[in-house]
Amino acid sequence: MRNNEQALEKELTFTRFDRMSEKYPDNAAVVYLGEKFSYARLRDLSERFAGSLVDMDVKKGDRVMVYISNCIQWLIAFLGIQKAGAVLVPVAPIYTSFEIEYMIKDSGAETVICLDTNFCYVKEVFSRTGLKRAIVTNLADLLPFWKRGLGVLFDKIPHGKVDRDSRVHSFKSLLKHPPLKSHVELNPKKDLSYILYTGGTTGFPKGVPGNHMGMTSYVNDVTEDVAGDYLKEGKDVYIAVNPLFHIMALGLCMAVGLNKGNTTLLMPVPQVDAILETIERYGTRWMLGVPALYRMILENDRLDRYDLSSLTYCYCGGDVLPVEVFNRWKELFGVPIYQVYGSTEAGHVTYSRIDRDPKPTTIGLPLKSRECIVVDPETLEPVPPGEIGELLVTSPYTLKEYWNKPEETEYSYVELDGKIYYRMGDFVSQDKDGELVYVERSADIIKHKAYRVSASEIEAVLQDHPTVIGACVVGIPDVKVGERIKAIVVLKEDARGVGGAELIKWCRERLASYKVPGYIEFRDMLPKSKVGKLLRREIRDEERRRISKEKRAS
Repeated sequence: MRNNEQALEKELTFTRFDRMSEKYPDNAAVVYLGEKFSYARLRDLSERFAGSLVDMDVKKGDRVMVYISNCIQWLIAFLGIQKAGAVLVPVAPIYTSFEIEYMIKDSGAETVICLDTNFCYVKEVFSRTGLKRAIVTNLADLLPFWKRGLGVLFDKIPHGKVDRDSRVHSFKSLLKHPPLKSHVELNPKKDLSYILYTGGTTGFPKGVPGNHMGMTSYVNDVTEDVAGDYLKEGKDVYIAVNPLFHIMALGLCMAVGLNKGNTTLLMPVPQVDAILETIERYGTRWMLGVPALYRMILENDRLDRYDLSSLTYCYCGGDVLPVEVFNRWKELFGVPIYQVYGSTEAGHVTYSRIDRDPKPTTIGLPLKSRECIVVDPETLEPVPPGEIGELLVTSPYTLKEYWNKPEETEYSYVELDGKIYYRMGDFVSQDKDGELVYVERSADIIKHKAYRVSASEIEAVLQDHPTVIGACVVGIPDVKVGERIKAIVVLKEDARGVGGAELIKWCRERLASYKVPGYIEFRDMLPKSKVGKLLRREIRDEERRRISKEKRAS
């Protein structure tokens, strides 16, 4: 264990990238909208960005929010922030001002990197938060002039209005700054690499702090033990479709792409035909997708126009992979879909191994740096092999707390035999080969379009409406999006004229689009326990029984 720790202290995810840039300077590190960025160029841009941050008085440990879509600027910012010793706070670019205001205040971020299209939300919260500066970019900023011109001509590049003042800086102009000579000295175990936000049981998102060692540990596991010799250093191609603000997408991008001298094809939006064309054009071998993406590819009516024979290692994460999709993919392409599983709190946890055929119902074996146990959720005693229990995960390299939330920390982390485990909230069993079989998740978490959506967060927003006295949000199984979001609401007795449309509009103004309920049902009361706790699972089970009854009737 000590040898592993010493190795992790010497090599961070971004220092390994630097080493690859010295070994393969002319290799394409990233291809973004057809433009190639070599390892040498990407390193130079990231060091210029780091230098500009330091010159703007961004210090070691300062939080920098990244509020942009997948683009080359995202990776430049990530590498630059790490080299400056600052802390990455990545958030979805579709968050509203209501959401980012909370996260800016909670994380203490003084700098935000945003798109010109969502600058309006940043402008709205400037006076209400501790923000000191905004760095603004456009998706096409680093493309050649002629590509930007064509994009504008054919209305393919969205633009937003930006107010220029002393607090607002152009991302592109910061890249003219002299490069930072050497990265800020870091303690990999103590210093933070990032703060990621996830749904909270109290209705507010929780910040999950991650140290450099924790991230490096699972990235190295994937690079060395999962991909291993199957990955061709300096010669392989990986397509990055999933949003980089997700820990799964960022980790795999580093593990099989930037930390091995390989090419990452960075997709700004998950448009199926563009993905298929890119796979064919660049001979892509590695891919990470969510179940909905694999289904959309299989159902694309132009699929036979593309040569996808290069695809070899296809991983799926974010939600349960339907057996039907698993089987159809294997039959059509002759290669399996491997599974990856993890969480914001625990990082990457399990992977299907490439040296054996994956089983459609398992989520793989634990990584070397992660220890998993399956326990009775009430007693926390380990259950016998093959029996269902809650999954607990620990690692000697990770932090075990939420940012500024001791109550949430106490609820989600437990100490057993001298080790602190994170309660995943997912129920699994372990098969005879040691692989974990996914059964179901906690009733509080809804998986919609591969996003982990906190039911409590939506309920809290609904209950802020002046006519609502109670709300329960559940996920309804759906083959296309995983689960649809349904809200069951109780109104005050004197409420008049309030309907589902008004409450959905209320949510849309305060929540990212993927969190907004698809429909709302009104009831006189909600089921609660003797101590007044909402019995969300009871309503979810009721909805599932209703769906089963409807299917039988049809």
